[in-house]
Amino acid sequence: MYNSKIKGLGYYVPENVVTNDDLSKVMDTSDEWIQERTGIKERRHVVRGTDTTTSMGVKAAKIAIERAGIDKDDIDFIIFATLSPDYYFPGPGVLVQRDLGIKTVGALDVRNQCSGFVYAVSVADQYIKSGMYENVLVIGSELHSHGLDMTTRGRGVSVIFGDGAGAAVMTREEDTSKGVLSSHLHSEGQHAEELSLIAPGMGKRWVTDILEEEDPEDISYFPYMNGQFVFKNAVVRFSEVIMEGLQKNNLGPGDIDMLIPHQANLRISQFVQKKFGLSDDQVFNNIMSYGNTTAASIPIALTEAWEAGKIKEGDVVVLAAFGSGFTWGSVIIRW
Repeated sequence: MYNSKIKGLGYYVPENVVTNDDLSKVMDTSDEWIQERTGIKERRHVVRGTDTTTSMGVKAAKIAIERAGIDKDDIDFIIFATLSPDYYFPGPGVLVQRDLGIKTVGALDVRNQCSGFVYAVSVADQYIKSGMYENVLVIGSELHSHGLDMTTRGRGVSVIFGDGAGAAVMTREEDTSKGVLSSHLHSEGQHAEELSLIAPGMGKRWVTDILEEEDPEDISYFPYMNGQFVFKNAVVRFSEVIMEGLQKNNLGPGDIDMLIPHQANLRISQFVQKKFGLSDDQVFNNIMSYGNTTAASIPIALTEAWEAGKIKEGDVVVLAAFGSGFTWGSVIIRW
């Protein structure tokens, strides 16, 4: 029996910076309004014709593989978390395998939105612990900007999201006191439509329906979010799942060396930080610069925290996320 550990990290964000002032030119909003509600100052958007969800994931993965000190052909399995795949099908996992020129390993897509990377790490952890695979490439990548309603009508959602990718190489760790100690996953599907993108989908509205009706007021193919409801649920579930992980490992809030929360809203992170009595040095936030990059937010933040020297060997690192589904989870790691 093995544990799994993160051996290499990498991230990529587009060069195109979109500030709150930039958004105020195309919709009725302001820098003050956005910062007060979300903490976001700017985000990155892909310029059309350049990056895709897959290509950003590939760029992040190349950095993670190099830092792991392994060859791409040492990768045994690929897990790709996203809500914004290049195609309706196939998923981006196989496109990464193709574009990296990796041998014909398995590739799995995880569609758990904001909690996607946490779910993907948990899956990789189980494959490695069982001895089935030795090196698993885990990617979280999102291209939101092409699918947002960039008008005043859509501002409640569109000001929040950004594009980017993060990746981790997970590998075997024979010392079971190190690496991933536990993961904890939950869902509450009764609230699925409170944060959703309904169309196109086989259940209600497919492409043919949208084209036939040509309704300019049809917003079913834009993301919908009941913001206050999501916020209230998020702060509760974040706290619950973090404490669940700590208690499983006989740890308390004071044992956390670094909390990497999903970058959904700075106010949520601040609420959780205050509730657990954590200092600014114990929580890493970068939503101010990138917005909410959904499945990419944790690996981007984790990589930046590691690059800044904020994560050291032996540290207790907690990953936690809540999002559409509703789905949420945490991972407890001894670095």
